Amino acid sequence: NAAEAFERFLHTQYLGQKRFSLEGAETLVPMLDALCTLAADSGMSNIVLGMAHRGRLNVLANVIGKSYSQIFREFEGELDPASTQGSGDVKYHLGAVGKHHSPAGNEVRLDLAANPSHLEVVGAVVEGMARAVGDAADDGSRRSVLPVLLHGDAAFAGQGVVAETFNLSEVPGYEVGGTVHVVVNNQLGFTTPPDLGRSSVYPTDIAKMVQAPIFHVNGDDPEAAVRVMRLAFEFRNRFKKDVVVDLVCYRRYGHNEADEPAFTQPRMYELIDEHLPVRALYTQQLVQRGDITADDEQAVEYDFKVRLDHAFEETHAGRAAEPDEDDVDLSDGDDEDLPPVDDLIATAVPVTTLTRVVDGLTRWPEHFEVHPKLERQLTARGTTLERDEIDWATAEALAFGSLVLEGTPVRLAGQDTRRGTFSQRHGVLVDQATESEYVPLAHLSDDQAPFMLYDTVLSEYAALGFEYGYSISSDALVCWEAQFGDFANVAQVVIDQFISTAADKWGQRSALTLLLPHGLEGQGPEHSSARIERYLTLSADGNLRVVYPTTAAQYFHVLRRQAVSGRHVPLVCFTPKRYLRMPSTRSPLAAFTDGAFSPVLDDRAAPDVVSRVILCTGKIAHELMDERDARSAPAAIVRIEELYPWPEAQLFSLLDRYPDARQVWWVQEEPANMGAWNYIHIRLHRVLRDRAKLKHVARAPSASPASGSSKVHDAEQRRVLAAAFAKL
Repeated sequence: NAAEAFERFLHTQYLGQKRFSLEGAETLVPMLDALCTLAADSGMSNIVLGMAHRGRLNVLANVIGKSYSQIFREFEGELDPASTQGSGDVKYHLGAVGKHHSPAGNEVRLDLAANPSHLEVVGAVVEGMARAVGDAADDGSRRSVLPVLLHGDAAFAGQGVVAETFNLSEVPGYEVGGTVHVVVNNQLGFTTPPDLGRSSVYPTDIAKMVQAPIFHVNGDDPEAAVRVMRLAFEFRNRFKKDVVVDLVCYRRYGHNEADEPAFTQPRMYELIDEHLPVRALYTQQLVQRGDITADDEQAVEYDFKVRLDHAFEETHAGRAAEPDEDDVDLSDGDDEDLPPVDDLIATAVPVTTLTRVVDGLTRWPEHFEVHPKLERQLTARGTTLERDEIDWATAEALAFGSLVLEGTPVRLAGQDTRRGTFSQRHGVLVDQATESEYVPLAHLSDDQAPFMLYDTVLSEYAALGFEYGYSISSDALVCWEAQFGDFANVAQVVIDQFISTAADKWGQRSALTLLLPHGLEGQGPEHSSARIERYLTLSADGNLRVVYPTTAAQYFHVLRRQAVSGRHVPLVCFTPKRYLRMPSTRSPLAAFTDGAFSPVLDDRAAPDVVSRVILCTGKIAHELMDERDARSAPAAIVRIEELYPWPEAQLFSLLDRYPDARQVWWVQEEPANMGAWNYIHIRLHRVLRDRAKLKHVARAPSASPASGSSKVHDAEQRRVLAAAFAKL
């Protein structure tokens, strides 16, 4: 009754506005109500829900408990006053938090995740949120948190991220104790019929890949639907596996309320027009059985109408003023408003802590048989502090180890991440005789925070969505590592719709770290570029941190800064491949026990006379310094370690050290239409103004990130280095 009354009211008061009505599938609301009651009465603390647009407003109102008046205000065009300042989003994308009180007096928290129009991506996000809440509660049995995903039939069958998410469901590090899936099967996509939308018989056949039971139920039979939800809940609780309910229904209007579905499905909509709504059918059944009288039914309907009318009147009585046109921000193209820059954050660590971490890295249980070659590597790692030469992988371990000793959990996941794609990490030791496993950083101290290290499935889209969801529900430092930087391309939806924009759209904060190996090394166009340019294009209003550190100490400090900073924004960190083991990237012990991350780094050994300052970022800096030394050229190599937020003040201060330099050149190894050049040249012009001439050196613009020939790559790289020192 509540579900239908709400939809009818909106259809009358906001005629023609999109709301993605639940009409035809109103049975979903009592199904969810029953599920929430079962969860509350079984002692669960949280339900995390994800759903697309269809029926979302109804679920917000009648399941989550969002007030009618707030929903009406959003129809009037007002942003939620409780949200943070930002661009906002359309009302059928918004998330919410509520509570469900069961008739027995028990309570369960409800979290509905915000979701963009890439409908099924929220599934992976919800699984990550549920895992994080369970981990925080130390719920190893996965009994306290219930993930619930609501799908449309066309999206469930059609979007590949569904299969990726199912494939995560029983992988260590990703288990959530089973998910209850409900497919709102209204037998249409936007206008696409089932025979054009899938090759399988049922839209739910994809769930067979994990042998999930699939229950099909008639949406016109609410009692059967609720019975099936109870069965699904009991199955999930007993076996800790996914279960699917296929709610066979229809949609009374088109894809949205401004659409005319009879254009493409005339016979179906002729039947729908003649079909009684489920509330009317069920009311007839109840009256015929003698469960209620006709007067009872009319009284309940009237009660809801009065409530909705009252909420509508309140909305109009308290309507906010229209925004003044003078308050709308426009850009004049000068980009004078600089994004927030992190204050200097203390990230240095006492040598005693570093020693404790290194000792833990080189210790394992008695009779544990480490591979002989790896044992030699680990033994050598144990002497890095004494040798005063700390490499990249050790610096990372020192960052993670110091954090867990300080009480900050760390979660690191990705393809082949436990060993490391470049055989550099070896975060999990495997006994050569028994194949038992030991994680050194998880055993540094009896009272340390958890260190979680996982190999994920061969997936980027769902895997990154999961880690993002984990990050918004956890205080841990959460890192996702791409096997190569361009693997993140497959997860671009998560990056575009969640990581870079969620804070602005939904006030949803994340400090997720992306570790993206980057660098042109003659290995072909694949796996050369992490697409620096894309992340810089996505950067505005301080929504990201984009860094490309060039030393082990810088990497150490940027990871620790991400964990301890009070400003929670995602970090995009471009990491090395071959130059992981370059001596010039190593750092002395003092760089870890003192100092902090520096957005700009000066030359390691700048000459006394400098007529040209060469600015760059990343791997090529080391090659430029070596080339400068070989030529004895009067040039200083200055590294931009943080590209966003743009470190203008720090760069300006450093350039003051070279008053005789009338040339400032930007040099990059990427093609001129890629890399950082198109982002930074306006900003460099503003820094330099009339003090120096700006020029850039890069590979020629290209459709492909890198050459497929190692010989061509070497020749191109030599030309870039030579051009950087031309006429010096």
